[in-house]
Amino acid sequence: MLLIAGLGNPGQAYAKNRHNIGFMAVDEIARRWGFDAPRARFRSLASEGRIDTPDGPVRALILKPQTFYNDSGSAIAEALKFFKLKPADLVVFYDEIDLAPGRFRMKTGGGAAGNNGIRSTAAHVGPDFRRARLGTGHPGHKDAVHGHVLSDFHKAEMKWVEPLLQACADAAPLLAAGEDEKYQAEVMRLAPAEKADPRKLARGE
Repeated sequence: MLLIAGLGNPGQAYAKNRHNIGFMAVDEIARRWGFDAPRARFRSLASEGRIDTPDGPVRALILKPQTFYNDSGSAIAEALKFFKLKPADLVVFYDEIDLAPGRFRMKTGGGAAGNNGIRSTAAHVGPDFRRARLGTGHPGHKDAVHGHVLSDFHKAEMKWVEPLLQACADAAPLLAAGEDEKYQAEVMRLAPAEKADPRKLARGE
């Protein structure tokens, strides 16, 4: 079984925030692969389903913690423990300000790089989980980071956000098969990121 968690903040006020692109990505995977309607479990919204791979369908649980971003790990750990899964069975989708807008990278383990949701997850389950990093760009100064991640995507940014989310869902069989390098390559093939100034994108230019 694969546990696919998205990081974000619960509630409509946060739904279109850059910080919620992890929620957006797992929602698109659930939609694309016909997962069950979400229900409250593990202090999260959880959806069950299967992702088809060349070796057969892989059972998966999509999790959207409702504990708020910075305490995501406590909810994720509950689900991991319940299903007796290892960190290697966990993929976390989240926003990465140190990647240019529209870029996508997979990695396993490592530090939190200042991301409190990842720090919380590592504190509860250990660092050796799989990470799907969705680039949202840096605002240019550390004092602007908080406002940047908690602001909505501009309309102009959706020209790369929507294809990236769709690519994450369409390429999901590679993720389910554990082929993270191939998954990363396929996502970027399906949704190639344009070279752009993240500060201009953040202003909707």
